[in-house]
Amino acid sequence: MGASIHIKLVHSPIGTKQRVRQTLKGLGLTRLGSSSKLPRTPQVMGMIRRVAHLVNEIKE
Repeated sequence: MGASIHIKLVHSPIGTKQRVRQTLKGLGLTRLGSSSKLPRTPQVMGMIRRVAHLVNEIKE
């Protein structure tokens, strides 16, 4: 398996636009405190960039 990134939802998406909430759902982050391990692809990195103010990267 190639490089991957582990992210965690640390801020609430309440009050954000629908597009941001859909991006979080696409990343597999549904609840506050949930985390997801995803492949490091340009598509995923673009999604993370869109919600960077709500997530943190978990160092392994």
